[in-house]
Amino acid sequence: MPEDADYLEFGSGLRLPLAELIWSYSRSSGPGGQNVNKVSTKARMEWPVAENSSLPEAVRERFLARYASQINSRGMLVLASQRTRSQQQNRHDLLERLRQMLEEVAEAPARRRRTRHSRASRARRLAEKRRRSQTKQTRRPVRQED
Repeated sequence: MPEDADYLEFGSGLRLPLAELIWSYSRSSGPGGQNVNKVSTKARMEWPVAENSSLPEAVRERFLARYASQINSRGMLVLASQRTRSQQQNRHDLLERLRQMLEEVAEAPARRRRTRHSRASRARRLAEKRRRSQTKQTRRPVRQED
């Protein structure tokens, strides 16, 4: 996805304005030599999803339910990336992760259809229960009636 785009596109024609995203950068941890000590390559993105109006209401509700553990008390989704040594690549990585998250909730899940067991399967189950009961009864000691 091009970095100069104004929207993040996902789902079937849905778009999220990139102006809603809040970016910050800091120094990464881990290996990288002096680059780690000098350059702020770790990208951090915040998105106010709870008060977002650019998403359809149903999509926003599904997003809040699905990713509740990643949304803080202020209603902000917070993501960070320090996979690469490049700030731009880490930023692109975050945009791709957000796009994938939105893709997952863009379509409503299919409603479950209630199904019934077939008459034959119910008959087989009951016949098996009767057979198991008979087997267990034959294992019991014989009672002598006086």
